[in-house]
Amino acid sequence: MVSAALVRTVIGIIGNVISFGLFFSPAPTFYRIIKKKSVEEFKPDPYIATVLNCAFWVFYGLPFVHPHSVLVVTINGVGLVFEFVYLTIFYIYATNIGRRKVLFLLGSEVLFFAAVALITLLVLHGTHERSLVVGVLCDIFNIMMYVSPLTIMAKVIKTKSVEYMPFWLSLTNFLNGVCWTTYALIHPFDIYVLVSNGIGALSGLIQLILYACYCSCNNGENNGDGDDSVSTTVVKGKIELV
Repeated sequence: MVSAALVRTVIGIIGNVISFGLFFSPAPTFYRIIKKKSVEEFKPDPYIATVLNCAFWVFYGLPFVHPHSVLVVTINGVGLVFEFVYLTIFYIYATNIGRRKVLFLLGSEVLFFAAVALITLLVLHGTHERSLVVGVLCDIFNIMMYVSPLTIMAKVIKTKSVEYMPFWLSLTNFLNGVCWTTYALIHPFDIYVLVSNGIGALSGLIQLILYACYCSCNNGENNGDGDDSVSTTVVKGKIELV
């Protein structure tokens, strides 16, 4: 019989692969920035927010905070590397104002993270208390990332167009949420991974339902008006907050 620990590990590895895809998805954006030697209208905010999110999940997964969470540490450690690379590229090609913004926000995050880490390690005793405090913070940041597409979903409903809601990003977010929700349900049960990723799976499902509804509507409109010129906009490489 296959053990629960093995199943959990396999699902966690799959979750790592899917999450890796999400972290890698902004690469075309930064390739464009390097090619044009300009950040144009791109904003660093999503990547700065993801840095803080990943940092807290790495801290959460450490043995002295929440044991048996190696796979949480690995993927968020990879995510931190990706985000720092993206922000380095952004910093190189940004204006002076953009550079100051990146440094100020990153500095603020470092101070906030250091304060939480010190309080957690010096004031709280035992993994239960530490998991509670850090886990709640992780959930808050993760939920903010997952529900950020609400504005996009509202736009889809208003315009009856899925032009600005890429299908593959919605699908990947859904699969990522489902995978980590399943991981959290298998012993040892992890309520903090469950809460945020359960909401993420629901958010992704709603996006897919909207896509199915309004994509068919768009196709019907295109087929009915006989217009041969179809304009397609692809939003590349942006993780929505995150």
